[in-house]
Amino acid sequence: MAHLLRHHSFTSTSVWTESRLHHQAYASIKLSNHRQGRLKIYGKRRASGNGCVVQCCTSSSSAAAAKAGVELSGNAEEDNNGRWEEKEEEEPLYLASEYGWKVRRLEEDQPEIKKVAEIQAEAFHQPMAFFDDLFFQFFQAEVLAGLIYKLRNSPPNRYACLVAESPSDANSESKTKLVGVVDVTAFRDEAVLQHLQGADEYLYVSGLAVSKRFRRRKIGSCLLKSCEMLSVLWGFKYLVLRAYEDDLGARTLYANAGYRVVSRDPPWLTSWIGRRRRVLMIKQSNFLNLINSTFQL
Repeated sequence: MAHLLRHHSFTSTSVWTESRLHHQAYASIKLSNHRQGRLKIYGKRRASGNGCVVQCCTSSSSAAAAKAGVELSGNAEEDNNGRWEEKEEEEPLYLASEYGWKVRRLEEDQPEIKKVAEIQAEAFHQPMAFFDDLFFQFFQAEVLAGLIYKLRNSPPNRYACLVAESPSDANSESKTKLVGVVDVTAFRDEAVLQHLQGADEYLYVSGLAVSKRFRRRKIGSCLLKSCEMLSVLWGFKYLVLRAYEDDLGARTLYANAGYRVVSRDPPWLTSWIGRRRRVLMIKQSNFLNLINSTFQL
C-alpha cells in the first residue's frame, strides 16, 4: 500500500500560483450513473430538492407552474413579499462513485478523524512480539495526532484526506460508514521531478488503507480514481506514489490504475541498512482519459 507519511513533511513551501487557485476553486465532480453515460461536473454547491431556487410572486404563479408541469420540490419558505425560496443545505461533494463506494474529502469531524486514524493504523502497524496491543495504541495515537495536524495546518489546496463511504442501508436508519482512506499532498522533490517532464510540482499519494472487513472489494481502485480527479481539479499533471518492491498486491493495484515504475530505492537505502526496497510509480493525469475510463466501467 502507499506509504504513510509523517505530518511534518506534508506542507510544501512552494508558491501556489493564482491561476492554479482559480482552476481549483473548490470544484468537484460527481460520477453518478456513469454506467448510463451521465456525468455531472459542478462547483462547491448548496442544494436541496432539485438543487435550484424557485421564486413565485403570487399563488397564481404557483398554480401556473403546477399546470405547466413544473415540480416545486425541496424545503421552501415564503418571505414578506410572497416569494418562495428554497432553503440551502450542505451536500457532500463526491470525487468518485464506483462499485457502490463514494469518495469525498474528510472534514474536521472528530468521530470521522478517529475512524480514519484507526483504519490507517490497522493497515500500517507492524506487529510486535511483546505488548503488541500497547504498541498499537501508541501508533494509532501518533497517526491521529499527525492527521489532526495536517488538517489544521495544511492549505486546503495543498493537502486533502479522501475517505471512502459505504452506502447506507435504505431499510435502516444506519449512517454511512468510512471504509477506506488516502492522503493526497502537493509536493516538490527534485529527485522525483527529474522523472516528470515539464512539471514543477506533483501530487503525492500516500496512506492508502482499507478497513480489513472491506478489502478486495474495489475500494482501493475507487480511492485512486478520486486522487486522479483531484489532480485534474487542482491542475496537477502527475500523480506519484511509492510501494514496496515485493508487495505484488499493491503494485498490481497501482499498475491497473495506470501507474508505472520509473525508479527504485538505491542500494544504500535498502540492503546496506536492512530496509525493504521501494519503487517509485508515476501516472500522468489526463481529464479525457479519466472520462473515457469512467464510461468504460
